[in-house]
Amino acid sequence: MFKKILAFPRKLIGYITEINRTKATDMMSFEVNEMENLFAILLFGSFMGLPAPPAAMAIELLPYMENELRLMVSRADFAQDAIASVMDILHVD
Repeated sequence: MFKKILAFPRKLIGYITEINRTKATDMMSFEVNEMENLFAILLFGSFMGLPAPPAAMAIELLPYMENELRLMVSRADFAQDAIASVMDILHVD
């Protein structure tokens, strides 16, 4: 009987710990995504009128920007097509 009474708080603490870990993971994922966006703005800021980094540095960093380049080209292609934009957000191929 005593073990059953102690089992509930242990399960509750386990659930709370799992929820907090999930929230922390989601926050870290969001932060990484925002840092990647900032990184892209730093490299491709010249397209928006921002000062550009030195060319040699930008060329060295371009391999790390492959996904952002694909996303930028994709968004440029779908700029006038609203349905294609929704399908891109939903990852429908």
